[in-house]
Parts: sequence; structure tokens; C-alpha cells
Amino acid sequence: MKLTEDSGLLSQYRVPLIEALTNSIKQQNSAFYAPGHKRGEGIAPSLATLLGKTVFQADLPELPDLDNLFAPSGVIQKAQELAAEVYGADQTWFLVNGSTCGIISAILATCRPGDKIIVPRNIHQSAIAGLILSGAVPIFINPEYDPIWDLAYSITPEALERALIENSEVKAVMVVYPTYHGICGDLQAIAKITHGYNIPLLVDEAHGAHFTFHPNLPFSALSLGADLVVQSTHKVLGAMTQASMLHQQGNRIDPQRISQALQLTQSTSPSYLLLASLDGARQQMALQGQDLLSQTIELSQKVREEISQIKGLQILNLEQPCPGFKQLDITRLTVNVSGLGLTGFEVDEILHQQLGVTAELPMLRHLAFIISIGNKTEDINQLIKAFKTLTANLSPSPRHPVTPSPPPLLSSCYISPREAFFSATKMVNIEDSIGGISGELICPYPPGIPLLMPGEKITAQAIEYLQKVLDLGGSITGCSDPSLKQLKIIS
Repeated sequence: MKLTEDSGLLSQYRVPLIEALTNSIKQQNSAFYAPGHKRGEGIAPSLATLLGKTVFQADLPELPDLDNLFAPSGVIQKAQELAAEVYGADQTWFLVNGSTCGIISAILATCRPGDKIIVPRNIHQSAIAGLILSGAVPIFINPEYDPIWDLAYSITPEALERALIENSEVKAVMVVYPTYHGICGDLQAIAKITHGYNIPLLVDEAHGAHFTFHPNLPFSALSLGADLVVQSTHKVLGAMTQASMLHQQGNRIDPQRISQALQLTQSTSPSYLLLASLDGARQQMALQGQDLLSQTIELSQKVREEISQIKGLQILNLEQPCPGFKQLDITRLTVNVSGLGLTGFEVDEILHQQLGVTAELPMLRHLAFIISIGNKTEDINQLIKAFKTLTANLSPSPRHPVTPSPPPLLSSCYISPREAFFSATKMVNIEDSIGGISGELICPYPPGIPLLMPGEKITAQAIEYLQKVLDLGGSITGCSDPSLKQLKIIS
């Protein structure tokens, strides 16, 4: 988006939160309020050496001049209004507890105990927390699955229509758009179907906060009709880690319900460093977003062309739309390394420890890399060089094949996640858990998509996949026994 003096968006030059924070830092007074380090005076020397004292001078609480996150009427309100304007929302809330609190709040704002909500089976674990806290009952839809790439796509409009026909009194639909790998489904059709039943569409757009700002990226979820969207501004734009936004439009969701839900899930001591970073990130994208993303897309195209020519490597592209895969975020690079006879975990270790490159997400057959406005030509050249060096130095000796993994998203929910969470459990040997009901949330992480969740039947296929991830160097979170020799089931 380009702004000119005639654009009507001159306010986007302002950064009300940053301006207020700057003024507060300049005020000379004796601080008898939290935090205890008193503007950096009491900070540990080792931490001051690492970060400097300036950042702690801005680590302030909700002083009168800095507004209140839960009842904004000053600079926070103005900053959120500017964000709503640039993103095309009716209302925007700043999140300091990450997109996790936004996803949970979206469910709390739309569902009460016992209400049905349609969710894709590749939903982030934060949505499962939302189900547990709200008492909503999930109707799971398996996303389309690509066995060659071992990738889950989006749910299809047809699958959603079937689920809505088969289940009465559904209160909301939640989808992931885009996936961790930049894959976007047919959200416009999904929105049309959802609204045909007069229910709201909630979108986990954690990885799509940049879509609004460039015509060569997928359409934003709001522009395609979503009622509520949660974005991780820190993942792909210039906000600090944990800083996110929630956007709402239309009249299908009561904004007061959203605010009430956020009071349950956000810290009552919000970090003004995080809030100010959201203000700055919004201004940066409003004024320079298209130019910055044009440079990012150019870098992404370069690395795609170069790596696609390296023997043994494949780049995820969208030759033509297919079920569950309508658009691709070109700034998300997914490299299939199975042609090298190595797993993504093994390649990730070599790249990180020996070749000066760190991926966002290694999996069994591929690695994903986030290319953002913070990357420079030097980064791209280093990534290309690393893959060339890796392939050139591979031993000619036989390597183990990396066979396609079966879809891990086939099990079904026998009791609600909330009921399972509060049920009595017991630990059993892994082989004895098959056929039982999971009492814990188990995720290969990242991306944080549950392979087993509370209330779900444990299948031999799921256990096989988890053991494969561990054997090949992956990590698993959520299980009581990290060695995966035992699992917790509903007793």
C-alpha cells in the first residue's frame, strides 16, 4: 500500500504508542511503581551488557499517559484504530500473549459449553486449548493431504458443506489460512458457504499478516470475507516476538464478547515494548509495505530459481490450483530434500551447525524457510551456497531412503477435549495405548499441530509416526514421557 498526501490515510504516518512511550521516557520522576528494575536501574549487569539500558527505560506499566489495554481510550485505542484502518477491519485488538490468546479468545467469543465448532484437523494446538476452556465440541474435517510431499493442505469447500449438512446448530467455523508452508485454500468459497448458514468464519492467519500489503501475495482473509482473523505480526513483519493482532469485521460476532474473552487470556501486565512494536510495524507496512515486500518477493524468486536447479532438491510450487491448494505464498520456501536420501531433520542439523543457515521448520521430507522483509541479499546467497555445499559434499555411499509418511490426521474424537482434560488418566506402555483415548496433547513441534489430542482415539498409525519423528531426530512436546515409551490415556 502506497500513501500520498491525497490518499486520505495521512494518519498512518503517526505512531501514537511510540510517541507516548518516548515522552514517558523523557519524564524525570521517582518511580514507585512496577516493574521492580525501575527503568533499568535495578537490572542485572549481565542483562544490561547484553541489551543495554535503553530498552528497560521503555519497559513501563500502564501509566496514565500510556492508556489501558483492556479499556483503551487514549494512545492504545488510537494505535488499534490505525491498524484496523490499514488492514480493512472494523475493529482491531493488539495481542501481547501471541496469536495463541487470539485463537483461544475467538473460540470463547463465539462458542459456549456444548456448542459445535467446525475445525480442520491440522489446527494449531492453541485451538485445542480454546476448545478445552470454552467447552465447545469440535467437528473435525481432515484437510487434503499430499502423500508425495507429506503435506497437509486446506480443507475444501465441499468438505465444509458436507460437515454443515451433517451437523446442525454449528456456531462457528475455524480454518487455517495459510498453512505453515504458505498453502492457501479456497477461502472465498469457504466464507460464502459459512455465511450461507449465518455463522461466523474464524481464520488462523498467523502466517499471513503481510498479505494485505502486496498484490502478488494471496488475498488477505479479511478481504475474502472472514469475520475474525488472528495474525502473528511478529512472524513475518517487524513486531517483536509474541506481538500479534486480532481483526474483526461485520456483525456476526459481538465485539464486546471478544474484549471479554481477551480479558481472560491476556496478561494484566502488558508489555509496552510489544505494544509499541505493533504500532511501529503497522506504520512501516502502511508507508513502505509494498516496496519492502517487492524486494522480499524478488529475493524469494531468486532463491527458488537457484535451488530448483540443484540435483536432489525440489521446491514446493503451485503449478495449478488443486483441492485444498488454491494459492501459495511465494515468500515461504519449502525444499524437499528426500532426493538426497536424508531427512529434513538431518539436513537442518548440517545447515545449522556447519553451514551458517537455520531453517524455520524441518520435517521428515522437507524444510521450510521464512523469507521476510528482514532478509537481505546476503542471507539468500548464504542459503543458496549452503545447499550447494551440502549436495557437493554428500558421500556417494548408499543413504537411507525417505519414504512418504502416511497421513497422520486420521484419528477421531471420542469425547470432547474439555471432558478429556478433566478426566482421570493413567500411564500405559506405548504398545498398550493403541485403541485407548488420549489423555494428553502431543505435538511434533514446530509447527505445533497436534498429532494426538485429549479425547482422541490413539491409532497404531499415529504411534508409528511419532516414533518415526523421534528416531529421525525430530522433537515432540506435550507427552508426559519424552522418550515416548509410555502414554497417558483416559482411565
